[in-house]
Amino acid sequence: MVDAFILVGLPYLAIAVGIAGSVWRLRNDRYSASARSSQFMENRALLWGSAPWHIGIILILAGHALALLWPGLWSALLSPPGVLEVVEGTGMALSLLCLAGLGVLLARRITSARVQAVTTTMDLVVAGLLFVQVLLGLLTAVHLRHGAAWSTGTVAPYFWSLITLRPDMSYVADFPALFKLHLAGAWLLLMLLPFTRLIHILSVPIGYLWRAPQIVIWNNPRRRQQAVDAHITAESRREFFKGFAGLTVAAGLLSLGVLEKLFNYFKGPQPDAQAEADLLAKKLRRLQQTAEERELELERQRQKMILVARYSELVENKGHYFIDYQMNPGLAFKGKDGLPIVLSAKCTHLGCTVGSQVDEQGRILCPCHVSYFDIATGNPNPGAPAKSPLPRISWALVDPSGKVLLSRKAGGPLVGQADPAMLAQCALYITKPGSQM
Repeated sequence: MVDAFILVGLPYLAIAVGIAGSVWRLRNDRYSASARSSQFMENRALLWGSAPWHIGIILILAGHALALLWPGLWSALLSPPGVLEVVEGTGMALSLLCLAGLGVLLARRITSARVQAVTTTMDLVVAGLLFVQVLLGLLTAVHLRHGAAWSTGTVAPYFWSLITLRPDMSYVADFPALFKLHLAGAWLLLMLLPFTRLIHILSVPIGYLWRAPQIVIWNNPRRRQQAVDAHITAESRREFFKGFAGLTVAAGLLSLGVLEKLFNYFKGPQPDAQAEADLLAKKLRRLQQTAEERELELERQRQKMILVARYSELVENKGHYFIDYQMNPGLAFKGKDGLPIVLSAKCTHLGCTVGSQVDEQGRILCPCHVSYFDIATGNPNPGAPAKSPLPRISWALVDPSGKVLLSRKAGGPLVGQADPAMLAQCALYITKPGSQM
């Protein structure tokens, strides 16, 4: 429920409030849409705070926009070796630059009596939210490494699902709470945009590019005529460029068929009867598959033990995959002491399935973001994107008669005794958490 609000409800609420509020303010109170500069009140600290903040945040937002709007181009830019590390390092440095600048601006608003006179409560709230938002982004980059790479396959599709009015939160639903807080902060700032100084973002003086130049009218008749002629020339040139730009844009849109695409988009697909039947059949197969998976999951939950493999099938250098009670992948190995090692195969970073091959150092690899896990302890290697060890899973060795010879709870001591010669005839089971053997 909380995820649905943060990942679907809050974005649409923020977009609606942000757009409607901004349009209303720009139409009805357009001259208030500014940052209301306090430079006259205090100038020195403003320079050391405003410049780092604006430089850092503009570059960070540009990177975010490029990754979200053109994920294919962004992935291509990151493909050369070493570029990803450079981009991540630059992003973290820019985040620190933003935090430093914003910290100076916050201190200035709090400590300067002259600036306090023109500071509102909402100014402090927005500045605090911006500081927290940048800090959350920096922490996300530190704890979820290589975000510039994996975001194109997760965050970008989620963003486009919102834009196309087909929200799919499954792309980011399994992300840690830290990332979701960062995402929620962005939507909250968008919602506050029309009611705060942030509205000055929309006050870019684009009209200056094509407005008429300032003309000085002289009292001297000759100079007055020259000024009038210059004004007519400038006005004619301006109108020519406006018309040329309009024709160029129109020709480009027509050549690309954008109008037709827009029409088809708003009209929506018009499938025929056969296409509708195929779609319904596909949905039915998906529902049947979901029902079968749910039935299998319930059946597994009713069992106290689930067969993994025969003990003789376990080896030291390669794990045996199985599905645990939570329908997640697991791996079983034979330890150096001859006893089974049973671990979850779901990476503790972003949930990828780790590999089964054991390297010379007794580690298995998560191929998604290169985290190595020691099979003896489950711990990731230092500096890996994954920070938590792979969870251990309770197991039991059962002889052909159904008697439990050896068992071990997750992380607990070994229970039972068995002749090593008998182990070859045993089967390895995982046991239901909380069950008694």
